[in-house]
Amino acid sequence: MTETMNAMVLPRPGKPLELRSVPRPAPSEGQILIRVHACAVCRTDLHVADGDLKHPKLPLIPGHEVIGTIAELGPRVTGFSIGDRVGVPWLGRTCGECPYCQSGRENLCENAAFTGYTLDGGFADYMVANHHYCFPVPDTFSDVNAAPLMCAGLIGFRAYRMTGSAQHIGLYGFGAAAHIMTQIARHQARKIYAFTKPGDKKAQAFASSLGATWAGNSDETPPHPLDAAILFAPVGDLVPIALRRVAPGGTVVCAGIHMSDIPSFPYEYLWQERTLRSVANLTREDGEAFLAEAPKVPVKTSVHLYQLREANQALDDLRHGRFDGAAVLTMI
Repeated sequence: MTETMNAMVLPRPGKPLELRSVPRPAPSEGQILIRVHACAVCRTDLHVADGDLKHPKLPLIPGHEVIGTIAELGPRVTGFSIGDRVGVPWLGRTCGECPYCQSGRENLCENAAFTGYTLDGGFADYMVANHHYCFPVPDTFSDVNAAPLMCAGLIGFRAYRMTGSAQHIGLYGFGAAAHIMTQIARHQARKIYAFTKPGDKKAQAFASSLGATWAGNSDETPPHPLDAAILFAPVGDLVPIALRRVAPGGTVVCAGIHMSDIPSFPYEYLWQERTLRSVANLTREDGEAFLAEAPKVPVKTSVHLYQLREANQALDDLRHGRFDGAAVLTMI
């Protein structure tokens, strides 16, 4: 008799997730079966649910910030044992053979698969994952506090590293990723300037409480020119604004997987060797580097807990900015 589990399933984009009893997956070669303890809710989950990302597996179990313990090992799994605690990120599989994979740029692999998008994810009691793309989780973090590290932390850190040696860094959109990167930056004696929706005093106060040097509206001028800026908000209108705030030679990093259209802007905003670039996915090296750095701070994630069946409410609260930090679904 097939064992079943509870899962929140996206039937098709634009529709609410449905709580269903579905067959529990079995691990195939190279996979591990994970008993999910917690799964954070990411803005990318919103983009998948809303249809902004066009090619999801359907029906789909979303969720790509997963923390759980290994319940079963598939054939040819090495380096893990039953009972180990692991984290599962967005990058679920790559081909390992293309020029991108062979040159340390597996995040650009054209045959990659992604957790909670083209692979079933962690909005469920159990999931399977390729063991090569899972991370041991430092004991420093509880399950619920570790969950946001798997995307807000990992991809935020990739974007943060693209700012190089910048000392004055602007963060546009102060959500899950920004609140983690502020802690990393402060630990490294860098200064953070937090930009929020105009009038969002709650988010500005949250940023200040984490050590931001300055917090204000996204259309304001900070008290010091920026060496770099990271756009966590998926708002194309912010690109020319951020370019005008960075000093000559500065960098603007677009950290989201989806963004609204960028309006045209005068070349002078980009001139003087300013750089505009995007972030695509992550590499396993990003994960290893971040999970080595985070306990040194130590990063403390601000989390808001929901039961699995409350996933739609978590997504709606995220959409409307009803909390600071990260939403996390709990299964046990």
